[in-house]
Amino acid sequence: MNHDDIVSGLVQELRRGTLILLALNCLQKPMYGYNLVKELQNHSIPIEANTLYPLMRRLESQGLLKSEWETSESKPRKYYKITEDGLIVLKKTTEQWKAFSNNVDKLLSEEENKNDK
Repeated sequence: MNHDDIVSGLVQELRRGTLILLALNCLQKPMYGYNLVKELQNHSIPIEANTLYPLMRRLESQGLLKSEWETSESKPRKYYKITEDGLIVLKKTTEQWKAFSNNVDKLLSEEENKNDK
């Protein structure tokens, strides 16, 4: 059995939904894609541009983000920002995340304590 492959797959599944929550949170202020990649990386959350941009398009098609081209500088950039619907989804998802992760932490701590005895 290759444990590393199994762990890698599980981590990838955990990251998928979490990245949506983090993108919505970061985009409460307008950002272009590369800026968002850097913001996440600054918090030790690596993401590839080829993962981010399809995610942004999907969130925009769901009405959770809006985008606007900024062309006043020499290099045009597409800025993304969360919508009102996105803020509602972010708030509700954050509440769910906090409750869920708190319960997961409790359960994992209980199991660690059992194994320490």
